Amino acid sequence: MHLGRVIGTVVATAKVASLKGQRLLVVEPLDESGQVTGPAIVAVDTVSAAPGQVVFFVKGREAANALPERFNPSDATIVGIPDEVTPDG
Repeated sequence: MHLGRVIGTVVATAKVASLKGQRLLVVEPLDESGQVTGPAIVAVDTVSAAPGQVVFFVKGREAANALPERFNPSDATIVGIPDEVTPDG
């Protein structure tokens, strides 16, 4: 699992059938101290996250498995909203 912050939404008028009804959000990956670690990605939202929220997301095959229709083209899926993030040290 990875940490990220929702920074925007994606509007798609046409989607593959397996993603119909799913929201797409723009997420910037974060490290445990809240610093951005890479370029923003588009992730499928399964938890009704809002812009500015910190979220957990999964990538790769796990992203597709997190959705109701398992055969889908998702590379990243938001699967949780942490209550608190405390870095070690």
